[in-house]
Amino acid sequence: MSTGDTSAGPSTGISVVVCVYTEDRWEDILAAVSSVRAQSLPALETLLVVDHNPVLLDRLAREYKEVTGVRVLPNAGPRGLSAGRNTGIAASRGEVVAFLDDDAVAERDWLRRFAAAYDDPRVMAVGGRTEPVWASGRRPDWFPEEFDWVVGCSYRGLAPGLTRVRNILGGNASFRRTAFDLAGGFATGIGRDGDRRPLGGEETELCIRLSRARPDAILLVDDRAVIHHKVPEVRERFAYFRTRAYAEGLSKALVARSVGAGKGLESERRYATRVLPAGVVRGLRDQVLARRGGARRAGAIVAGVLTAAGGYAVGSVRARRDGTTFSAVRIDAPAGADREAAA
Repeated sequence: MSTGDTSAGPSTGISVVVCVYTEDRWEDILAAVSSVRAQSLPALETLLVVDHNPVLLDRLAREYKEVTGVRVLPNAGPRGLSAGRNTGIAASRGEVVAFLDDDAVAERDWLRRFAAAYDDPRVMAVGGRTEPVWASGRRPDWFPEEFDWVVGCSYRGLAPGLTRVRNILGGNASFRRTAFDLAGGFATGIGRDGDRRPLGGEETELCIRLSRARPDAILLVDDRAVIHHKVPEVRERFAYFRTRAYAEGLSKALVARSVGAGKGLESERRYATRVLPAGVVRGLRDQVLARRGGARRAGAIVAGVLTAAGGYAVGSVRARRDGTTFSAVRIDAPAGADREAAA
């Protein structure tokens, strides 16, 4: 497997999909697109998929009407991030499809790092490192790095470097197109729906399904493929921390229902038995050494674990009661080069 740089990407390039849903993030969306257009390895195209917001769709279509390589289109499926991503996959033309959050900016070599890993034909997906950009200017002293996934960022406990993983994180991710031919797209009903339902786990479910469809598939994270993700002030508060942890428990219950608890919770067991206890010890040690926020970080870890466990228990009961099931979402063949942007 190649781990170095490459000056050439996949043979037909990388399509970048940015799913958007609210005009409140207008400046963030423009910044995200600008960061893609400034890549050292140019993207084949950038697709902005708008989630059932006609006003935003029209505004973005006007903004990028004269911009080559940027297309704006509506989510063709039900409301939510998973269907938006599936819409982008179906409309894209690249051999690799990358995903960038609408409130994040990518470093200049983001796509180049992704492309380098695809030299090995067994590599089906590559993720990167997501760094938080706190609205207050610095990390809240109570907020443990072990829980940075709460705000959509890479967290303490992930292995450094270029590492093989069970699943990648969706806001900074790429997949070989053939991965969707093998496993289908993102399952709807699991992931986030704007700000109304802060669930997740759709990329975990897809990655596990992909590994089952192709047992020799390699999924990687390269921590040199960096994006910077904005964390608004509301998400710096403990109330959001608790809500998101509970939602993650609900999500894990759905994933376990879909792919089985063995694979669905494989990484989480290591995280809960090794990473989090070490974080509690670190926080208590910092408290003894009179370092700011140590005890509160330890307490937040314990609270987060208990809250997520509660969400998992509730989600498991609901899934069994309702008979919840998920199936692979078929992705239509990629659209041709003459596909028009939504007006």
